[in-house]
Amino acid sequence: MIILRSVLFNIAFYVNLIVQMIVMTPIYFLVPRKTAWFVPKNWARSNHWLFKTIVGTTFEIEGLENIPKGGYIFAPKHQSFWDVYALLPWLSDPFFILKRELMWIPLFGWYVMKQRMVPVDRGARGRVMAAVMQRAKDEMATGRQLIIYPEGTRRPPGAPPHYKYGIARLYRDLAVPVVPVVMHPGLFWPRRKFLRFPGHFKVRILPPIEAGLDPDVFLQTLVDVMEKASDELLVETAKDNPHLPLPPTAAQRLKELQAQG
Repeated sequence: MIILRSVLFNIAFYVNLIVQMIVMTPIYFLVPRKTAWFVPKNWARSNHWLFKTIVGTTFEIEGLENIPKGGYIFAPKHQSFWDVYALLPWLSDPFFILKRELMWIPLFGWYVMKQRMVPVDRGARGRVMAAVMQRAKDEMATGRQLIIYPEGTRRPPGAPPHYKYGIARLYRDLAVPVVPVVMHPGLFWPRRKFLRFPGHFKVRILPPIEAGLDPDVFLQTLVDVMEKASDELLVETAKDNPHLPLPPTAAQRLKELQAQG
């Protein structure tokens, strides 16, 4: 049954993406930029409905009151394609710093270009990176939210932390609060796998880390806060979903936490 539901969901997910892009594209490019956000946000909501209806997976968000007004860095755990789009409906005007090659993808690239995403050549240095930072500052000055994954790439649930120093540089140079977010969608939508598992999980938005700390102090604070909350949430999620098959990293981390008492 899980295999069948997974196949049906994956088909529905991509059909939903293609149909919505075709149908909504004329509207998306005709309305003002901020108004156009309703198109990807509606797509995200429809994916939540598909995930719930076909697979039987639901989620809830805790800590929405921790989201500050104005510009800030939104720093979630990154485990799955789910967390790339899932929280867009709860952010007013987000943007990403993304690989410039993504801007060259037909249609998708036009979508992200309209939303003034900030492209970057990952091998760039010096003036190019200074220009990227200035673009990010300009967007942040209008009250937007920069979404950045502190560990850079997708990590399996329970994996040892591997935070990149880049978020500390952004924190220092943008001088805005950072909102840590922990969750374990990778238990239900594993990376690099087509299987989708039913169950229920939480997204936990933690209190913001205010601007002004030394970058090294900030990074250590971020790691400590996120890893503690992530461990607590992993225990809760495993307890609430006893029939969920755990990946080796999650099973090992749970054993370590149990041994610690």
